[in-house]
Amino acid sequence: MQSLHCEYRDHHITASVMPHPDSPLPYAAGCLITDPQGHTSKRMAMPMKFFSDLDNAQHVSLAHGRALVDQQLDQGHKTF
Repeated sequence: MQSLHCEYRDHHITASVMPHPDSPLPYAAGCLITDPQGHTSKRMAMPMKFFSDLDNAQHVSLAHGRALVDQQLDQGHKTF
């Protein structure tokens, strides 16, 4: 499975979707964030966010990553 990724505000965000094949919603959304210094976060899961479509799960994962970067840079909260 190839993961989507993007650059956002000097951070590299990679979708990290976990498959759950026996579930009616088999994809759990999450992301990895690499800061400008090269440090990569642990997997940042979206609580209780499961999807039936892999592509949708990856796009939502990237949006979640962008929101976490915004939160850390704009509000000063250590998110990742």
